[in-house]
Amino acid sequence: MQKCLYRACLIVVASVLFASCGKKVTIDSYALIPQPVEMTVESGTFSLTSSTKCYAGNMGQNDPVIKFISTRLRQWHLNPVLAGKPEANCLQFLVNEDYVDELGDEGYQIDVDKDGVAVSANTERGLFYGFQTFVQMLPEDVATTRYSRIDLPYCHIKDYPRFGWRGCHLDVSRHFFGVSQVKKILDVMALYKMNKFHWHLTDDHGWRIEIEKYPLLNDIGSWRVDRDDQPWGEADPAGEGGFRDAGPVGFHKPIIVNYAAERFIDVVPEIEIPGHCCAILEAYPQFACAGDDTTYTVQFGPYWPPRAILCGGNDSVMTFLKDVMDEIIPLFPYKYIHIGGDEAVKDNWTRCPRCKKRMHDLKLTDCEQLQGWMIVEMENYVRLQGRSIIGWDEMLDGNVSSEATVMSWRGESGGIAAARRGNDVIMTPIDYCYFNFYQANADFQPPAMPNTLITLDKVYGYDPMPKGLTPRQQKHILGGQANLWTEYINTPEMTEYMLLPRLCAMAENLWTPPSAKSWQRFRANVARHTVRLEANDYTVGSGSFKPLVDVEKTADGKRLVTLDGEVEGTRFYYRVGDGPFVRYECPFEVAKGDSISTVAFYKGMMKEKVYTFNIK
Repeated sequence: MQKCLYRACLIVVASVLFASCGKKVTIDSYALIPQPVEMTVESGTFSLTSSTKCYAGNMGQNDPVIKFISTRLRQWHLNPVLAGKPEANCLQFLVNEDYVDELGDEGYQIDVDKDGVAVSANTERGLFYGFQTFVQMLPEDVATTRYSRIDLPYCHIKDYPRFGWRGCHLDVSRHFFGVSQVKKILDVMALYKMNKFHWHLTDDHGWRIEIEKYPLLNDIGSWRVDRDDQPWGEADPAGEGGFRDAGPVGFHKPIIVNYAAERFIDVVPEIEIPGHCCAILEAYPQFACAGDDTTYTVQFGPYWPPRAILCGGNDSVMTFLKDVMDEIIPLFPYKYIHIGGDEAVKDNWTRCPRCKKRMHDLKLTDCEQLQGWMIVEMENYVRLQGRSIIGWDEMLDGNVSSEATVMSWRGESGGIAAARRGNDVIMTPIDYCYFNFYQANADFQPPAMPNTLITLDKVYGYDPMPKGLTPRQQKHILGGQANLWTEYINTPEMTEYMLLPRLCAMAENLWTPPSAKSWQRFRANVARHTVRLEANDYTVGSGSFKPLVDVEKTADGKRLVTLDGEVEGTRFYYRVGDGPFVRYECPFEVAKGDSISTVAFYKGMMKEKVYTFNIK
C-alpha cells in the first residue's frame, strides 16, 4: 500500500514539474505558408498541454504517418499518449471513411475547437500535409523551446493544392552536397508541401551516382582538380595542373529515396543527354565524336560554351545510355526519368563522319533532328520499362512523342507550345524560377549568378498557368518548379540562403489559388517563418531592401507615389529632388519628371544604399 502511494506521489510530482518547467503561450494568429484555400478563425482557444492525448483513428500507432507525427511531437516535448478512441482534449488524425471529392488525394481539413484538434484527409498523403499545417500553427520556436501549454485559436481549414507538381531542383554536379544537406532540403520542402525533388546528378562538373557497369564514372568522373580556393568565375581551367582532390565532390548513392518517400516527395533523377558530359568523356573518351581530339576533363569553374557532347553516330553511346538507365530505373521508383537535353552544342556533330552517316541513314536534315532521334530512342527504351521521360524544352525541336513531359525553362513559350501540342508541361521559366540568381542588390549579397535579379516579390508575382491556353490545354500544365544551380553555391548554408524564403513564394504559387493570395499577408508570414526556419537551423536569405515603387497618374496630371518593401518591418525615408529626407508614412504626390531618393532602415540599421528613381 505504501509503495502504491509512493508511486502515485511521484506521478503527481512529475506532472507538476513538467507543467511548471515549460512556457505558456497563446497564439494570436496563424501564419501559414502556403495560404489555405479556406480558413476561418473564431473566438475561443484550445489548450494543448501534457495531458492532451492523440487518437490515430483507423490507422494505428505503427502506421508510417502516425509514427512520423508522434516522433515530431516528441522532439518538441509534446508527448500525447495514444488514445483508443476519440475523446475531449485530443489530437485526432483521421483518414476519411468516405472520400470527399473536393479534397482530392492531397487535401485535408483541420478543426480546432473546445474538444481539441482534428486533422482529416482522404489519404495518408493529405493527412501528412494537414500535419505540416498543424506544425505551422504551433509557436515559431517550438523546436527549441519547451512549452507546457499552447493555446490555439479555434479555426476551420479546408485546403487542397492548385497544382499536382510542386517541385524543387538541386544541382549536385557543380558542387556536391552530402546526404545530410539533401535531407534538410527535403524537410523544408515537406514543411511547405512541395512534392517533387528534381535531382540533377550529372553534368560537365561531375558524375554523382554510382554505375556498377561503368566504374570509371565514379573513379574519374566524380572527381576534379581542386580549385575551391578560387572564385567560380575566376577559376583556372581544370586541365592546368593541380591534383585531383575530394574537396566537396564525390558520388551519391540514392540512400535518401526512402527518406523522401516518408515525406511524400517523389525523386526525379536527371541524367543529362547528349551534352554537358565532360565527366563522362574524361572517364570514357571513346564516347566522343570521331576526329574530336579535345582532352576532356571534369570541369571546375565556368565552362562555356559547353562543347562536350556524346557522339550521335556511335552505337556504343546508345548502349552506354541504356545500360545507365538499367541501373538508374530500379533505384528510383517514381515514374519519371529526366534526360536533360538542354544546351547541347553540336559543332562536333557537324564534323563527325559517324554522326553524318547516322543522319544520312535516317534521312535527317540537321543536327537538331539527330538530337531528337537520340531523345526518342531513350524515350522508347525508358517506356519499355514502364517509365516516362522529362526533358528541357529543347527536346521539342526533335520528334519527341506527346507522352513526354516538357520542362519549360527558356521562358514560357516552350511550355505553351508543348501544351498546345498535347504534352504535359512543368513551368520553370528562368526569369522567375532560377534561384541561383541574385535575390537582392549584388553589392550587398554573397556571389551568385549575375545579370538577373529574382527577388521574393518577383517570385511571388509569378503565375505558373500561362495565359492564352484553352481549358483543355491548361490541363497539360502539371505545375511548376524552383531550380537551384550551384555554380556559385559551395556550402550547405548557401543552398539554404538562396532557396529561402523564395521557396516559400514558389510553394504558395503552386498550392494556393490566386484569389486567396495576398502579398501583404505573405510578407508578414515570411517574417514569422524566418524565425521558425532559423530555430530549425536553416540559413535564410536577407531579402531585398530596394523599395517597390508604384506610380499612379492623378486627375490633375501629377503622380501619386507609393513605397512598399519586401521585408516586413522595413522603414523608408525619401526626399524629392534635393529636399530633406522625411519618413514615408503614406503615398505622396510629385510632378512628372521629378526624382525621388529613398533609403531603407531595418531594425535600426540602414540597409543597402540610397536608391534614386525618375518619375515618368
